[in-house]
Formats: sequence, structure tokens, C-alpha cells
Amino acid sequence: MSRTDAVARAYAYFDDGGFLADLRRRVAIPSSSQEPDRAGVLRSYLDDEMTPTLKPLGFTCRVLDNPHGPSVLVAERIENPDYVTVLVYGHGDTIRGLDDLWRPGLKPWEISVDGERIYGRGTADNKGQHSVNIAALAAVLQARGALGFNCKIMIEMAEEMGSVGLRELCERHAGDLLKADILIASDGPRIAPGKPTLFLGARGGYPIDLIVDLRDGAHHSGNWGGLIANAGIVLAQALATITDARGAIRIAEWRPVLPGSVRQVLAGVEVDGGDDGPEVDPEWGEPGLTPAERVFGWNSFEVLAFIAGTPERPVNAIPGTARAHCQLRYVVGTNVDDILPALRRHLDRNGFPQVKAETGRSSHFYASRIDPADPWVTWVKDSLQRTSGVAPTILPNLGGSLPNDIFTDVLKLKTIWVPHSYAGCSQHAPNEHLLAPIAREGLGLMAGLFWDLGDPAMPRPAHK
Repeated sequence: MSRTDAVARAYAYFDDGGFLADLRRRVAIPSSSQEPDRAGVLRSYLDDEMTPTLKPLGFTCRVLDNPHGPSVLVAERIENPDYVTVLVYGHGDTIRGLDDLWRPGLKPWEISVDGERIYGRGTADNKGQHSVNIAALAAVLQARGALGFNCKIMIEMAEEMGSVGLRELCERHAGDLLKADILIASDGPRIAPGKPTLFLGARGGYPIDLIVDLRDGAHHSGNWGGLIANAGIVLAQALATITDARGAIRIAEWRPVLPGSVRQVLAGVEVDGGDDGPEVDPEWGEPGLTPAERVFGWNSFEVLAFIAGTPERPVNAIPGTARAHCQLRYVVGTNVDDILPALRRHLDRNGFPQVKAETGRSSHFYASRIDPADPWVTWVKDSLQRTSGVAPTILPNLGGSLPNDIFTDVLKLKTIWVPHSYAGCSQHAPNEHLLAPIAREGLGLMAGLFWDLGDPAMPRPAHK
């Protein structure tokens, strides 16, 4: 059997309905990690879906207890201790279903197909993506009878809660169960729907709450307007000092250095969210940078929610409190320990000592990436191009956040992500969907990549 046969088997799995049948079954498991009463469902995804899928492929499966959150599945197929060992990662948890917000005829826990779109919670993030990779491994096993490399698969169930406990678990098993040479995983979007992509890490995400608490209660605007400070105005003015009118960051400590290697790899990259994605605002963000440099090579500060008074029931009263939930997306090189102190110094310098700055309660991932010049990057790029016939786009990191730093810093792995979704997939929103053409192409790309990993005629970079 040949590489061509392995890729053909992967395509046939999609064309014959196997992929949709497996994904339909997995989406029907309502594995929302954001709802405590579904803890049993999270474990069921590992015990009743992943384990029965992986055991027939020759994987030994272990479900590890996580003292801080849901359990984690680690499956391994060791063919030869001298072979390169690949860690494949995915997460089976999702955000809440938001059942009542989906468009008529769609339900989060039921697959619906409309043209090229496969709707359902987790289709893009991340059940569809790790389903592609597992099926590609199966195609190689069917074609060759062996992988030709050692493979470990990790499926966690807490990524949507910040991967709670994953760092500690990886620290515990770094020298044995999770010892590997390279991470090859899939999550996040491609740079454009029709453009195969690989990225090498992720921006960090630091949650920040800004709070103005001037007094208890609200007071009549006719009696007190012009006499007492308005918490909403104070907070709005404080926020206006953090960026300029186009959103460019004004806090010097939050402004990174854009390395030449990152600028080089982003040269000519066009950001495209697909037909349903918003248009890029050319006059927004850091001036002098391309859109790709702004989202993949720079930091961005965002106000995600802002409340003062009672916006759902406005009254003629001056609010005594206001709160904004914000986020700094940051790249490697930003001093994470100085993010909040730098903000405090900035607010004080600008006359806002009354504005409290706190670390928000939402999840915090750290920035990480490997060098775009790493030999593994070139090797994976060449493999994907061999299958698709076009050179994939290489991004230094995802614009969003992932637990990539755990793999680079704790497990000491090279990390390469090959996404099978696109930016307009409605991830984390109602009407989440996977594009069928991307899923099908992803099956072929990954089957070719896994075939090459086990082909002795395809020299690989040195491994441990």
C-alpha cells in the first residue's frame, strides 16, 4: 500500500458518510464543561466514545483523574522505542449549548447539514477537529498495517475552563506517559477557508476587570447631575487612556517587539474570515502593521463587557458603580507578571487612582510559540504541500489562546497545529458549524502527514 492509498482511504471515510456518523454521535454527547451538573457527561465522552474508538486502533487507553477538574484520556500506541513519538491533542468539552439562541431548525446537540455546513456544538471546537486526526491515523493503519512511529493521544475535558489541572498532570507525567518529541494537533481556524494553514503556538489571554465603586446606590440626575461623579463616565475616561481612538495600545509595557522572523513569516499573509466573517477595519489597531501582524504578532486590548446603571431598564439616576470586563491578548515577549502592575501605574499617572484593576475570573492562557525556522516546521509544511499541491500558510501563533505553553514549557515539545476550521465558524456562539470541504481536505492532509511520519524514506528532523 502507498501514501496515495492512505489519503484515498481518508477521503472515502468522509465521502461514504463515516465521518458524519461518528461526529453525529459525538456531538450528541452534551459535554459542556461550563455546566457543573454535566461532570458525568464529560467522563462519558472519554469512557464511552473515545476509548472504544481508539482501542481497535491498537491504543492502550488510560483515563487519568484530575484533582482540579474533569478527567483526561491518554492513549498510546508504542511500536518501537527508537521511533519518533508524536503527541496528538484534542479536547472533547465544549462551551454551553445556548440552546434557545440557535436559529430555527438548529439544535446544539444534534447534527444538521445545510449545504457545506455541518451544524452542532463542538463540530468546529473541537470534536470535529480531533475526529479528523483520529480518522487519519486509522487510514494510515489500514493502508500500512502500522503507523511507523509511536503515537500518544491526549483528550482533555476542561479546555473551555482554561485547561484546569492540565499543567499539573503534565508535570506529573512528563518523564513517562506524556514523554514525546513533537505535538501535532488541530484547533482554531485556518487563515482562510480555502488555505491550508499551520501555526506554531498561541497568543496569551489575560482577563482584566476594571471597577469604579464611588458610592452605594444611584441618585436622581436632576437633583445631583453636575454635583456628583458619574461612575460610568469615570470608567469610560479611564478606558480611553489605555488605547487611542483606533485601539492602539498606549501602555508602553504592553507594547511588544515584533521579531524579524515573525514579520518575515507573515509577509503577504491575508486575513480572511470567510463569507460570514466581518471585514477587517483598515484604520483600526496598531498603525504601520499589516492586519496579519496586528493579530498574530502584536498585542491587543479589548473591552468585552461594560455596565453602568441598569441598561435593560434605564432610569434617570447617576450610577455609583461601573464595571468593565476586558482582556489583553498578548504575544511572546510580554512580561505577564507586569501586565496588571503596569496598568495600575498607568491609571495612577493619568489621574484615575479610584479605578480598581483586578485579574478577571475567566481563564488565562500564557503566550508561547516555537521558532518559525525550526526544521520541524519546514518538514510539516512540505508534507502538507505534497498532499494539497499548494504551500500552506505558516503563522507564528494563533490569534486566540490555547494550552500550548503547557506543551512547550512543561513537556518541552515542538508544537505544530494544523487547523480544520475557519474564523467564521461561530465558535463559542450559536450556530457553530464545520465546513465540509475543510474537514474532507483535513482528512487527506493529516493522512499524508501521518504517513510521512512513518515513512523511513522521508528523513525527519532529529528527535530525542
